[in-house]
Amino acid sequence: MNIPLLLTPAFKDYIWGGTKLRDIFNKKCNYEKIAESWELSCHKDGNSIISNGEDAGKTLSQYIEKYGKSVLGTNCERFENFPVLIKLIDARDNLSVQVHPDNEYALRVEGEYGKTEMWYIVDCEEDASLLYGFKKEISKEEFSQRIKNNTLLEVTNSVKVKKGDVFFIESGTLHAIGKGILIAEIQQNSNTTYRIYDYNRKDKDGKSRELHIDKACEVTTLSPAAPPVNNEFTEYKGYRTKQLSSCEYFTTDIVETESYASFCVLESSFEHILILDGNCVLGSDQYKDMRLEKGDSVFLPAGYGDFYIDGKCTFIKTKI
Repeated sequence: MNIPLLLTPAFKDYIWGGTKLRDIFNKKCNYEKIAESWELSCHKDGNSIISNGEDAGKTLSQYIEKYGKSVLGTNCERFENFPVLIKLIDARDNLSVQVHPDNEYALRVEGEYGKTEMWYIVDCEEDASLLYGFKKEISKEEFSQRIKNNTLLEVTNSVKVKKGDVFFIESGTLHAIGKGILIAEIQQNSNTTYRIYDYNRKDKDGKSRELHIDKACEVTTLSPAAPPVNNEFTEYKGYRTKQLSSCEYFTTDIVETESYASFCVLESSFEHILILDGNCVLGSDQYKDMRLEKGDSVFLPAGYGDFYIDGKCTFIKTKI
């Protein structure tokens, strides 16, 4: 039970997706487009699969059911369900302009938690941009009218992005990932999204994709979003790290190793590692070396203890 778990993701082939997750991150999937890979997921719409050890072939949800919620850590006791969902997202085209509800609204209307999330820009094309809140505060009446007359984008905030940028998307924040952007997304364990504007696109069956305008008008924060935060790196022997975000649902750090680096998983929370670049060996006293490459995803159960990363790589480390 107390071993690092190498995970195989669930995949989504949404119409705006590309091929970078296959071509660059070595994801094994037969979809023509791989829009998203759900790297750490216990969601009913796509579960991570364990690929090593005696539990190989089980979903992460089945693993937790078998060994109990203690593998998640004491910080997760306050959550009824698994708290987070971690994705890689490849936007070859623009995503819809959308919003996610908060917990109160989502539980009442959708029967699942709301969605606060964080984006880390893994890579992007030159001059790529995304939508992040509004240029100025507007009224609910103006919001509704601009949706109807297709002028919403005149008042939304477009932000040019570069590799390494971080955006914290609190529930209620209007947003849209722009084309040419590859991101790592750490979010609440929810799949509730309200589309507001979708560029008049058709789905694979030739039908207009569903919009959720009435619900969006009820939950959207009609003002500018908080400016993105960019913390400084802290240097250690063999590696450096900085916090990307910390909220009641998750704490996420980016780690860049030059050689050997040691860490510890406490009883308070499991940890998840997502390799974004390079390759390394993950090891500990109680487990043989696990070789990891770009795109690999690992779940470390709460209380695992000391482990090391040996090699030159960049990874995102998430805990509760």
